[in-house]
Amino acid sequence: MQFARLLHLVDSSIPTGAFAYSYGLESSITFGLIQSQSGLRNFLYSHLQQIGSLELPFMRSCFELGLSPELQPVAQEYEALLLVPAMHKASTVQGRNWLKLLVSFYPEATLSQIQTWFAEQQVPLHFTLVFALGLQQVGFALAEVQTMFLHMLLRDQLSAAIRLGFLGPLEGHQLQHDFYAVFEHILSAQAGKTYLQATRSAFVLDAAQVLHDDIYSKLFQN
Repeated sequence: MQFARLLHLVDSSIPTGAFAYSYGLESSITFGLIQSQSGLRNFLYSHLQQIGSLELPFMRSCFELGLSPELQPVAQEYEALLLVPAMHKASTVQGRNWLKLLVSFYPEATLSQIQTWFAEQQVPLHFTLVFALGLQQVGFALAEVQTMFLHMLLRDQLSAAIRLGFLGPLEGHQLQHDFYAVFEHILSAQAGKTYLQATRSAFVLDAAQVLHDDIYSKLFQN
């Protein structure tokens, strides 16, 4: 029953705002960084590797520390890493929406404490941190949360590719099916790592997000 609830929380119809962002995919296609399906595969692999090396260690630290004073440097470090304005905005918008969603689903879990803690630290409600803290507080296991995080971000990328007309729906879902084989490798490579070992592994993805503002006509916000 608990796993079914987690599946519901990451359903694409849940209004957290992810549908508004392509995370550099639109600009990568527009400016020729992705020109073929093989190029898209390489992009997706880099995207997942970056999620693994950067986001998953921060999620582990959130699970280990909870809303303790020791979490402060974790939140401050994450805030300092989001240098691209579009990435920062996407993270905070989705973080606020995600927490609002969880509070409505789990009123007995006193999740408003998360918002209070971040306000006291004067750090924005970043999505990765709020995602981990909120799901930990309502009783989910770290392994499940990290796996669902990878699933959600892979799904969002492929949904963006389909809406951009770069892939058909069947091709997109076939790619999603194929990429699940990568999850085990990513999760095992990041097992046990905390935010102190988090690294960026795909700087071109960040550059693509910066280029997004130069697109004349855009479907996504970044």
